[in-house]
Amino acid sequence: MNQPTPAIVAQSAVRRLPRAALLLFCAAYVVPGFVGRDPWKNADVTAFGYMHELALGGANWLAPTLQGQPPEFDALLPYWLGAWAMRLAPGFVPGDFAARLPFVALLVLALLAAWYGIYYLARTPRAQPVPFAFGGEAQPKDYARAIADGGLLALIGCLGLAQLSHETTPALAQLGFTTLAFYGMAALPLRIAMPSAAVVIGLAGLALSGAPTTAVLLGLGGAFVTAVDPATNGERTLSRWPWVALMLATAIAAALLASALDLWRWRLMSSAEPRDWRALGKLLLWFTWPAGPLAAWTVWRWRRQLGARHVALPLWFALVAIASTVLTRSSDRSLLLGLPALATLAVFALPTLRRAVSSLIDWFTLLFFSGCAVVIWVVWISMQTGVPAKPAANVARLAPGFEPSFSLIAFAAALAGTIAWGWLVKWRTARHRAEIWKSLVLPAGGAALCWLLLMTLWLPVLDYARSYSAVVRGVTQAMPDGGCVETFGLNRGQFAAFRYHGSLDLRAAATTAECPWLLMPSELQPAASAALDMKQWRLAATVRRPTDARDNVLLFSREPRAR
Repeated sequence: MNQPTPAIVAQSAVRRLPRAALLLFCAAYVVPGFVGRDPWKNADVTAFGYMHELALGGANWLAPTLQGQPPEFDALLPYWLGAWAMRLAPGFVPGDFAARLPFVALLVLALLAAWYGIYYLARTPRAQPVPFAFGGEAQPKDYARAIADGGLLALIGCLGLAQLSHETTPALAQLGFTTLAFYGMAALPLRIAMPSAAVVIGLAGLALSGAPTTAVLLGLGGAFVTAVDPATNGERTLSRWPWVALMLATAIAAALLASALDLWRWRLMSSAEPRDWRALGKLLLWFTWPAGPLAAWTVWRWRRQLGARHVALPLWFALVAIASTVLTRSSDRSLLLGLPALATLAVFALPTLRRAVSSLIDWFTLLFFSGCAVVIWVVWISMQTGVPAKPAANVARLAPGFEPSFSLIAFAAALAGTIAWGWLVKWRTARHRAEIWKSLVLPAGGAALCWLLLMTLWLPVLDYARSYSAVVRGVTQAMPDGGCVETFGLNRGQFAAFRYHGSLDLRAAATTAECPWLLMPSELQPAASAALDMKQWRLAATVRRPTDARDNVLLFSREPRAR
């Protein structure tokens, strides 16, 4: 016997967000971080390096390499997308920006698929609120639309989404395809063509993006949830089995595809490796905030309906991501895949929240993000004017050599975002707000505001600190005649940066080719003395990375041979 739903929602509480405002809000979150910067260390520039090598034709498309090394994650599709974009882009478009365009689309896909997945889950009968004795309860479509709006706000509000979703790495591709598969499985009982295609493309794309095990587990779990979901709304009992078969077949096909392309790798941590459980707990809390705690509350309040589709499906997706987080080394990138599911669970907590809890979320969010915004503005004003002096001095100490610049476009965007935040706070603190998604407006708005301010006001100093362009510029200025360069011990990020920013012909040291220059990290000079004949080299320049001494490099020129 089905237990009664804990959701009590009136029709007045399901007013939807204005579409124009929602689209503008998403655009303000998506665009900053993709525009106006160089590839950043480490994962961002390394992944771009593989795309660049493929675009230049210097790597095997089925086995990409950089400096002779395979990628850390055995993905193919993300590197293909970036390389194809670089090849198809006009000549005036910088290669690194062209490579980001498919990833912009993947982030948009993740947000769109999350909204529609939550919408169709909220349409299921067991997710509907309690009917009132005399009417006035929320109508199914209006309720589902309002819940989907809240779920999208919960996803954008997750603190861990901001940086990783704006990098050109396989993690963003995995996020996009995971969310697409989630939408397909959520919508299959109500729609056929689009959800079926979404399941196939999502699971296959996830396998090609370096997560075949996750693709198989999600497919099997989705099939199980669909199989045990009771028939509702007059749905024939046998009608679920074609969808179960589709998910199982797609999971098997994803496994076979990964096997054919040799994408299976053992990434689990061994039992001998220590696990910092306190750090893991902190990651689970801050990375998923505010969706994580709300999702836990949903599981408790809907505990009598854990088998219901709107709880069981996102719960399985979230558990797979959390298990991967615990068992693998790439904890944050694994947890990223669970954010859409956690946001889905979180939004179903809203109909059950007490007013005191909702107010606590609002006040904490208001103080936290307003404080962060003030700090960002104060530091920027200090960098521009020198008043107050201490923030500018701290920036000069952390990023020596950085020269602040003023951008009218960035300032206008930051100012507009700050004004919008003020208006949003005023709207939320007004009395008698009945909208069901009201408690997630400030978390999402605050996360978007701080990300916007960081990627406008602080972008020049962040780009200076996190890109390799300053180091590459220093090296190329010390090489008047260019030519090929031998390398010793460069990591993949450094190698990619010198290849792209410096257009250098890099070759491994101690090969048959003799280049006039040798490049190595400064910390590896003792190892180079043992591995190479350093008597034939003379130190030409020491190029320091302004913000990280571990990335200092040494440039040597070859001594002329005696005649």
